[in-house]
Amino acid sequence: MNLKSHLIFTLYTIYGILLKGISGQYPLVQNVTVTEGGTANLTCRVEYNDNTSLQWSNPAQQTLFFGDKKALRDNRIELVRASWSELTISISDVTLSDEGMYTCSLFTMPVRTAKAYLTVLGVPEKPEIDGLTKPALEGDHVTLTCITQGSKPAADLRWFRNEKEVKGAKEVNASGKTFTVRSSLQLLVDRNDDGVAYTCRVDHVALTQTPQQATEVLEVHYAPRVEIIHSLGVPQEGQYLKLECVSKGNPSPDPVMWTKDGSDLPDLERMIVEGRELTFTSLNKTDNGTYRCEASNHLGTSSAEYVLYVYDAPTTLPPSTTPSLHPIPPDPTALLGTHVSDRTVSGNRDPNALGQHSTDHALIGGVVAVVVFVTLCLIIVLGRYLARHKGTYLTNEAKGADDAPDADTAIINAEGNHAHAEEKKEYFI
Repeated sequence: MNLKSHLIFTLYTIYGILLKGISGQYPLVQNVTVTEGGTANLTCRVEYNDNTSLQWSNPAQQTLFFGDKKALRDNRIELVRASWSELTISISDVTLSDEGMYTCSLFTMPVRTAKAYLTVLGVPEKPEIDGLTKPALEGDHVTLTCITQGSKPAADLRWFRNEKEVKGAKEVNASGKTFTVRSSLQLLVDRNDDGVAYTCRVDHVALTQTPQQATEVLEVHYAPRVEIIHSLGVPQEGQYLKLECVSKGNPSPDPVMWTKDGSDLPDLERMIVEGRELTFTSLNKTDNGTYRCEASNHLGTSSAEYVLYVYDAPTTLPPSTTPSLHPIPPDPTALLGTHVSDRTVSGNRDPNALGQHSTDHALIGGVVAVVVFVTLCLIIVLGRYLARHKGTYLTNEAKGADDAPDADTAIINAEGNHAHAEEKKEYFI
């Protein structure tokens, strides 16, 4: 019994060793991906090899290497390592035609093989942007087209307006083993596009470091727009005032033209024009009027107006030696002279704005006085009327009682008068 058990154990051990040796004699390979122009390394390994030769062949079933012996005359193919357990070769300057299934063969009985697929990535060319006209005019419809060729698989194109991504329309066309990709961007050009950089960027798996991209900067011509900026909110006599004509246009609308009330400036000694600025060295009442700034280029003309009204200079009263019972309110003209208003295009103001507060106070005081006077008159008239209609009255019966010498006579007189009750009359004193 023991002999039989020992024999069975020995047979199982021999079977396991043989099975392990047979299963270990299969070649092991891996798929390889390489960029066009790069170098691909193909490795074939065997765990257990009984001095059997290894061989690499290309997709056309041409033998590249048999062991350490080179079989195909191709200077790009070289031997890296050759042993009983490994055969590694390299292919330099890989092209798209090198892509395909490569076979490693182990020459046992029967021959065992393993296949590795070589993927070659087509590198996209640097993109080009077409359709840009320089300069473009405001209001034009412009179509920018970005094109890149030679990508495999198809590349992805992305548009950027300065640093912000914008969406374009993509189109892919196959050209042999590679692809041509186009992306279009529709624009309605305005003045805000002047100087804006539009960038087309190529994203692809073969571009591992810096993506390919192309950039075009738009130049947009547009008619000018004008506004006038003034340095004072409430101009007063004797003050310094500067008006600046800010004009934006492309081409630049230089120089600008200043006029007053539709005519040339009258006093060039005090009104100094330097570039876009009109300066008043010392304001006076004769400077009142409408000032116009005009700028133009070959696309159009624009203008802005500023209405100047010069107010009286604030007066300062001498200090009083006696204290005042009622404090004097500050001069509204002086307060307004220190206020800086918003910088607007034109200065359209009410010239009577400064005297408005004193006029309102006088009007309110007059109305209050009239109301008090009318109220007092009504009270006096009503009192006199009530006083004239106040008193007592006696009937005829009561009057007879007053004339009687005693009470009995008064009663008799009163009873005697009952017969003429319907003739009672009232007398007012």
